[in-house]
Amino acid sequence: MGETRPDMPPRDEPLRGIPIFLGAIALFSVSDALAKVLGQTLPAVEIAWLRYVVFLGLALMPLALRGGVPRSRSPGLQALRGLGVAGSAIFFITALQHLPLAEATAINFISPVLVTALAALLLAERIGWRRWGALAVGVIGMLVIVRPGAAAFEPAALLPVLSSACWAGAVIVTRRMAGVDPPATTLLWTAGTGFVAISLLLPLGVRWPTPGELGLGLLIGAISSVAQWLIVLAYRLAPASTLAPFSYVQLISSGLLGLVLFGALPDRWTLLGAAIVAASGLYTAHRERVRARG
Repeated sequence: MGETRPDMPPRDEPLRGIPIFLGAIALFSVSDALAKVLGQTLPAVEIAWLRYVVFLGLALMPLALRGGVPRSRSPGLQALRGLGVAGSAIFFITALQHLPLAEATAINFISPVLVTALAALLLAERIGWRRWGALAVGVIGMLVIVRPGAAAFEPAALLPVLSSACWAGAVIVTRRMAGVDPPATTLLWTAGTGFVAISLLLPLGVRWPTPGELGLGLLIGAISSVAQWLIVLAYRLAPASTLAPFSYVQLISSGLLGLVLFGALPDRWTLLGAAIVAASGLYTAHRERVRARG
């Protein structure tokens, strides 16, 4: 899942924005699949660190061209946001080491539901009964996939939930500091905070990578960073309410990659739960559009 905060007001050019958005979704699926491959030999923290090496390098490039380090007017919130994004990455990469790609991706789509709940609790946003109903349906869909208490339940299924919770927290912090800092400052703080935090965790699980593993880790970072840039570009060209439903294409692309690369076919419970979660998210996006118009 990528950053969805645009750095310019969106324009109404959906025929340009939607293909770019779908390209970003495809790249995120490829990045996740490669992370699962690399996770067979490297610890999740190390994979996340390699991603952040590329992420931080790209975030520093504009500074090198402009010759200055932007200051934040809210460093505490920026650091908290960066920790949320980094936590989301670590938990999800760890989940990929234990779960099929399609299942981990489907559970991770509970994040819009968590954002809605946290917005009501922490930001005092008014949430109508329709959106609360959609939230409940999304939780039901997640439970269908995870199946707690069933014989097939895996504790690792909770990792994508933790990843979604971290991401939802980062989104809430982003909303809280809206307009405080320019996007380039937020990007740098996100990259820098995450890099420092994950670097501190490296001693807990790290081994010297082979040249092939190092190259693959840096490739994952490059692909995910390009996908982030495409997401920002897409949101310049089309409103969020237009693009949000297309994010669920990742359920299909991740499922296909999981089948092709790992021979993992989603079971009927994963498919059913993913459909329920997607329906919940689509309805929530619809209500967001209605609120925006109102």
